[in-house]
Amino acid sequence: MKLSTKGRYGLRAMVDLVMHGEKEPASIANIAARQHISERYLEQLIARLKKAGLVTSVRGAGGGYVPSRPADEISVGDVLRALEGSLDPVDCPGLAEESGCSGSDVCVTKYVWRRINDSINRTVDEIKISDLVRESREVEQKNRIPGSCCEKKE
Repeated sequence: MKLSTKGRYGLRAMVDLVMHGEKEPASIANIAARQHISERYLEQLIARLKKAGLVTSVRGAGGGYVPSRPADEISVGDVLRALEGSLDPVDCPGLAEESGCSGSDVCVTKYVWRRINDSINRTVDEIKISDLVRESREVEQKNRIPGSCCEKKE
């Protein structure tokens, strides 16, 4: 399974929106600048996240976007599915209840595909956006260098 830029950039944008939209709505322009994503592309991603009920727009001066739910109630899976669709890497007709596969009754590989699909979905559903925000803040703290980068060393 390989995620497209929709999933990768959209997940980064969602984490950014939660991190920077706590006090006031985050604008497309600010998220795009911080994440190095084109504004036009980000608008498309945010529209998908909004349609999925993950973000809400705030109109007016100082408007932008905010998460629709608390970050600990939004999973990585929610975001990726809103942007990518199904995350199942194997589309086996034998896995469906009303199987269109004539060999479904004797096919043993469908059990492998089911376990792979279930494992991926379970993993992305267990990781919450709040986990990524916490991780991001820890990384920021580790990478901060005391003092100004412009100070002379003596």
